[in-house]
Amino acid sequence: MAIVYFTDMSTNGNVNLLKKVELLLEKIGLEKIIIRDKFVAVKLHFGEYGNLAFIRPQYIKVIVDQVKKFGGKPFLTDSNTLYRGHRSNAVDHLLNAYLNGFSYEVVGAPIVIADGLRGSDEMRIRIDKTYVKEAKIGSAIALADVLIAVTHFKGHEQTGFGGVLKNVGMGSASRAGKLEQHSESKPVVASEKCVACRMCERNCPVNAITVSKFAAINYDVCIGCGQCIAMCNYGAMVPKWDSSSEILSKKMAEYTYAVLKDKKSVFISFIMDISPDCDCWHTNRPPIAPDIGIAASTDPVALDQACIDLVVQSTGGDPFLKVHPKVTWKTQLEYAENLGLGSRQYELVKVACNLK
Repeated sequence: MAIVYFTDMSTNGNVNLLKKVELLLEKIGLEKIIIRDKFVAVKLHFGEYGNLAFIRPQYIKVIVDQVKKFGGKPFLTDSNTLYRGHRSNAVDHLLNAYLNGFSYEVVGAPIVIADGLRGSDEMRIRIDKTYVKEAKIGSAIALADVLIAVTHFKGHEQTGFGGVLKNVGMGSASRAGKLEQHSESKPVVASEKCVACRMCERNCPVNAITVSKFAAINYDVCIGCGQCIAMCNYGAMVPKWDSSSEILSKKMAEYTYAVLKDKKSVFISFIMDISPDCDCWHTNRPPIAPDIGIAASTDPVALDQACIDLVVQSTGGDPFLKVHPKVTWKTQLEYAENLGLGSRQYELVKVACNLK
C-alpha cells in the first residue's frame, strides 16, 4: 500500500510551515532520490499574473535548499501554455515568474522553461498507449535526471481537479503535446487576427500552410503538430478545444506516464488556497474548501487520491463536483491506476511535529 505523508496547518514559534515542508521531505526520503551532480527539475506552476493562489516561492526555496544539501543541481521549470497569455513563450513566462516572486534571490535556483522560446523544444517519448503513441514532452523536463513535482491542489474546469497528474502530464507537455491532449482536431485560422507575417508558413514542417491575405491550412497535408500555434505571435493560429473531459483526463494520465517513465521522482502537494479553477486564469475565485495542509508521496495516484479525500472530509461533500457538475474527476485517477502509475489505496501518515 502506498504511503502518503501529511502535515496540517498548525504552527507555533518553534515549527512553522516552512519547517514542516522540510520535515515532509525528510520523511519521504529525499536524500535517497537525489543523485549528486545530476539535474533536478522542480516542476511547478508559476501562476498567471494576477492570480494569487499559486504556491508561494518561499516554500520552493525550502525544497531547493534540500536538493542542494544532497548534492543535486535544482532548477525550476514549467512548459509554455497553449493559449495566449503571460506564459505562452519563454520571455513572457520568465517575466511572469519573476513578477510572482520566483527570482533567483528568493528561491536560490534558476528557471528553465521546459519547452523553449516558443514551446516547440520537445522530446518525443514512445509509450504506445490507447490515446497517445508518442508523447511530446518539454526537453528540459525530459532530460532531467530527477523530477520533484510541486503541486497546488485545486479545482479544474476540464478535469474536475488539478493535482499531480495535471501538473506533470499537462504541465510538462510542449505546445504540441498540450494540443494533442486538448483537441481531437487540427489547428484553425482566426483570419481576423492574421497579419500575413508568414511565420507559420515558414515553420510548418510539412508545408501545409500558405499565406496570401491571411494564412490557410491544407488539412489533407496538416499533421496537427501545433508548430503554427507556437510560431504565431498574434493568436491567429488557435487550437480547437474539442476533446471531452473524459478523453482529456485519460490523455493527461498517459502523458504523466511518459514523463515519469524511467525517471526518479517525488511529489509534494499544497492543499491550501483551494480555488475552483486552475492557476492559469489571471484571477482566482474564493476558495471552495478550507486550508488543509501539505502532503507528499512517491506515488502520484495515491497523493492525488489522498488530497481529494482530505478535501471531501473537510467539507462534508464534494466541492469539485459542485462547481464543475459536468466533470467526473475520478476518471483521471482510475485510468492512471490502470496504467500502473500508482495506487488509489494508501496509508495516510501524519508527520508528528513538536509544537511545544
